[in-house]
Amino acid sequence: MMKVSSDSAVTVYVPRDSAARSVGADKVADALQRAAASGEFAIDVVRNGSRGMLWLEPLVEVATPNGRVGYGPVAPSDVEGLLAAGMLDGADHPLRLGVVDELPWLARQTRVTFARVGVTDPLSTQDYLRHGGLVGLRAALERAPADVVTEVTESGLRGRGGAGFPAGIKWKTVLECTDELKFVCCNADEGDSGTFADRMVMEGDPFMLIEGMTIAAHAVGASEGYIYIRSEYPDAVATMRSAIEIAREHGWLGTHILGSALDFDLHIRVGAGAYICGEETSMLESLEGKRGTVRAKPPIPAIEGLFGKPTVVNNVLTLATVPTVLANGAKAYQELGVERSRGTQVFQLGGNIAHGGIVETAFGVTLRELVEDYGGGTFSGRPVRTVQVGGPLGAYLPTSMFDLPMDYEAFAAVGAMVGHGGIVVFDDSVDMAAQARFAMEFCAEESCGKCTPCRVGSVRGVEVIDKIVAGQQRDENLALLEDLCDLMTDGSLCAMGGLTPMPVRSAITHFPDDFLARDRGQEIQPTQASGARTEGTA
Repeated sequence: MMKVSSDSAVTVYVPRDSAARSVGADKVADALQRAAASGEFAIDVVRNGSRGMLWLEPLVEVATPNGRVGYGPVAPSDVEGLLAAGMLDGADHPLRLGVVDELPWLARQTRVTFARVGVTDPLSTQDYLRHGGLVGLRAALERAPADVVTEVTESGLRGRGGAGFPAGIKWKTVLECTDELKFVCCNADEGDSGTFADRMVMEGDPFMLIEGMTIAAHAVGASEGYIYIRSEYPDAVATMRSAIEIAREHGWLGTHILGSALDFDLHIRVGAGAYICGEETSMLESLEGKRGTVRAKPPIPAIEGLFGKPTVVNNVLTLATVPTVLANGAKAYQELGVERSRGTQVFQLGGNIAHGGIVETAFGVTLRELVEDYGGGTFSGRPVRTVQVGGPLGAYLPTSMFDLPMDYEAFAAVGAMVGHGGIVVFDDSVDMAAQARFAMEFCAEESCGKCTPCRVGSVRGVEVIDKIVAGQQRDENLALLEDLCDLMTDGSLCAMGGLTPMPVRSAITHFPDDFLARDRGQEIQPTQASGARTEGTA
């Protein structure tokens, strides 16, 4: 074994991202730290976020003069052999991947929101500043609030939570309200299937979200902010709480932020597991300590939001992108993307996919490029049959539509949505009647129950699909299902009931044979990702 002198410790990065931890990253880090404690090797272990190549986790990176060299996936039992082989010098080994920044998966991406994720120690203020942190906030504080709103508007930044509403227009509405008390709320209730980008941002670059919310506070005149995080994200909750405390200690939150006149503070609130609280007004109800039910609109939250006060509500990716817009200018961000879909989107590849993870690139990339080039096809090795884009309420798209560009208007034109950028892949063993049934069943389970079309329509939808599959008056029940979808789309109070027909209709349109009668005793079981493993790693 080659010893390393104590005054020349080698920095080794092991992700603290919960996806990496779920496959043994903590044990790998422990093994490296034990090797350092033994005196045999001088190692400085840094727990970074994940680079997003989830099939390679735990991904260990070693700082070398030629760049950070990656090894993965590394098991705890591999550590001794890697060290003996000269991993600290970037030596060859069967698990050696090469310089991480040069790997094709990363090299062809355009990382804007995720530029620091996986690169830095998430809770190191020095790392954050060294990699461009606070440049956007300082630029914003030098401008009048209206000028900041104009910059965000001109960048073309749209809400990344699903609806794609222009962020600047929402901010302008809040700015123009004369109320003394205003709020900024971050919707981190990331409940859509196949989505995990919000979690990775909060765990991998929490100061970026804090900076984005602080810029929003300055832009609209808010003094208080809340981050509403789903209870299923304990690591994100812990990281954000630690980051907020550190930010307060350094004057990045609190009174007279960075020596300016801005007073703004942040608080974490943890949801109780209701999918419906991802809808902005339900989230506000929950933040107020009430049951999460949808509010009728108008009034919109920008005018009467949290506790009846003007409120900016954006999701994690939207707010985390704001610092880059202010740091580099609206024009630089607006130059990325296509048509009305400007900038980048963080696409999340999950389900039955060989190479699942995070792909951030400009809008306009095709579905085929994402699934086949980045994703490498299915994990099962069987042909891809369909993908669902935009969560459990998104459309199922057949392979014949894979050349569709990823942009809001192009997807809307074919009855689909980009949503939060989640892409769940299914192979040819998937039963699309089961998937259509699952959409209705999911709505019945997660509906807040406030409006009849959603509450009752979803239950009737399950019953009608069961009758169709059982061969009971198939044509009549298909017509009834179409009428039911119309009613839910047009009559529901929010997108929960309004979008549930989207996956149902797409399944019937593109895969009609799956709705033919089958043996009466044969049950249909939904497979949210046929042949899949877990989040992004299948």
